Amino acid sequence: MSEQFACLVSDLEPNSAMLAELTLENGSDIPVAIVRSGDGDFYAIDDLCTHGEVSLSEGEVEGCHVECWAHGSRFDVRTGVPDEFPAMVPVATYPTRIDGERVLVDIDTPHLSKENA
Repeated sequence: MSEQFACLVSDLEPNSAMLAELTLENGSDIPVAIVRSGDGDFYAIDDLCTHGEVSLSEGEVEGCHVECWAHGSRFDVRTGVPDEFPAMVPVATYPTRIDGERVLVDIDTPHLSKENA
């Protein structure tokens, strides 16, 4: 597989997120948080907080950060790196591209932060 349809551009307002269930090349499904930053750019990150396995797509988005609603950890959606405790392990981020009105995500080639490599 390569890029997959995640949502429409119109599905997300700036500073919001939603859950997309995408399928890996091996056929297994994974939850991905599709995030639209405050400046309108789209990002895709693992949906589960690395601290408590809470859905990040249900968290609050401010600028380029999404906050885990359960424990307050914040992740930079550009890099996946947490900048608020208690989370210390980054989440994976995925290449995202806009094709007309469609948001496409390539979950088979995640970006790993330097802290996670």
